[in-house]
Amino acid sequence: QWIDGSRSSKTFKPKKNIPEGSHQYELLKHAEATLGSGNLRMAVMLPEGEDLNEWVAVNTVDFFNQINMLYGTITDFCTEESCPVMSAGPKYEYHWADGTNIKKPIKCSAPKYIDYLMTWVQDQLDDETLFPSKIGVPFPKNFMSVAKTILKRLFRVYAHIYHQHFDPVIQLQEEAHLNTSFKHFIFFVQEFNLVDRRELAPLQELIEKLTSKDR
Repeated sequence: QWIDGSRSSKTFKPKKNIPEGSHQYELLKHAEATLGSGNLRMAVMLPEGEDLNEWVAVNTVDFFNQINMLYGTITDFCTEESCPVMSAGPKYEYHWADGTNIKKPIKCSAPKYIDYLMTWVQDQLDDETLFPSKIGVPFPKNFMSVAKTILKRLFRVYAHIYHQHFDPVIQLQEEAHLNTSFKHFIFFVQEFNLVDRRELAPLQELIEKLTSKDR
């Protein structure tokens, strides 16, 4: 499965595409271009004259796609046997509930939890009333709270990968890719205050390390 020296891009769930030619696509291109400048603090800022909801929406889709790909590279290592619970180190364990299909949090294996989580995120992203892709269709009033829940949950996949699967990440030479993606994620959620500090606790040391050089 090696192509051009890297693994063929096996994603965990299908990639969520932003329609080409749309304003959101332009925003995504802007995000990619500013990321290339290397200044992440600047890159995550709301571009002048843009709508915050739309900026958060485009970036949320992008983070979903990135995590989807990163987790896709290590699914062989994240199994019912290796990860019978969804954890991020010995102190943090997550139980799944989505408030609709599963109301009472259930304890399940990490692969099952991440499958529930990514499927749930996908359903939100595909919901036109939550993530409108058509020009002029307004975002719903509860959009930010939905986006915050999505980002809070996506963080848990990063946390699980860092705590439980960092060795395979190094073996697959995905370490720089993972760090870059996570650093971008952290700068983004910090810029707009999207994830509670308590939620970020499992990776607190790493976050301090990644963000201290850029204060």
